[in-house]
Amino acid sequence: MTNALEALLLQLEQDRSLDEPERMRERSDALDLLDACLSFEQDEGGDAEAASKALLHARAGAVAARLEAVDATVHQAIRSEIRQGRAPGWLLEQIAACSRGGSGALPLHDEGYDYLDAAVAGILPFGEPEAEIGELADEMVFYQPTPARHIFDLIGRSALAEGDVLVDLGSGLGHVPLLVAICTKALGIGIEYEAAYVDCARQCAAALNLSRATFVRQDAREADFSYGTLFYLYTPFSGGILRTVLDALRREAARRAIRIGTYGPCTQVVAEEPWLEVIDTLQTGRLALFRSRAVEMPG
Repeated sequence: MTNALEALLLQLEQDRSLDEPERMRERSDALDLLDACLSFEQDEGGDAEAASKALLHARAGAVAARLEAVDATVHQAIRSEIRQGRAPGWLLEQIAACSRGGSGALPLHDEGYDYLDAAVAGILPFGEPEAEIGELADEMVFYQPTPARHIFDLIGRSALAEGDVLVDLGSGLGHVPLLVAICTKALGIGIEYEAAYVDCARQCAAALNLSRATFVRQDAREADFSYGTLFYLYTPFSGGILRTVLDALRREAARRAIRIGTYGPCTQVVAEEPWLEVIDTLQTGRLALFRSRAVEMPG
């Protein structure tokens, strides 16, 4: 493994094309390789001299620092565009790539995270929650952010425009409403039960001057759905809570047309709702989009 690390280091030290701003995916891959090699080296018994191994680690650290510095500069430039009210071109390119699929696109059929998540984490200035995270109530699901490529897929396929309002039910740190507000002219509203997450999302929106991203600390069962045009759920709850929320959305759909986007296990439950029809086709592991049918409520 020492020889493999040395060969990798030589390649990365000589390949300055990785310093080009647009090569975020390649830099992420290189950093992952460095991390894997270094982790293995630390656990390997081997006969390599300590001084030689220390030199390799120092070189690896220098390469990693160089690549991370490039990323930090790129992230700062994108944040500057956002603060000035512009939709950054790099983010718009990711929306187009994820929504159309095709050669070189990231897979949209699994729940793993990738370089896009690392990039979004670098761009969005989240702080650590200051308050302690509370215990989950029954039927509430442990928070995980939607993988970034699925958010870009949602934005691209839903074609959100001025006048649209995306409501993220169980918004966590607010990745979906924030990216909607950054990349479209729609409003992004997050409804989240955990106050610490709401505080972080609000601070992030304020730091980026995002007036179209709003976060509400509320139980989704008590929310006002009258202003949403697209409702998003990454399986934030199950059982009776999900049933109550779906019934409320059904009542809203009796008054006007709405859309629902889902990701994760709740998709199957939502797909069985007779007042909804799927847009395009359901694909295992991919974010699903539904639209409401005409609904008659009992008198």
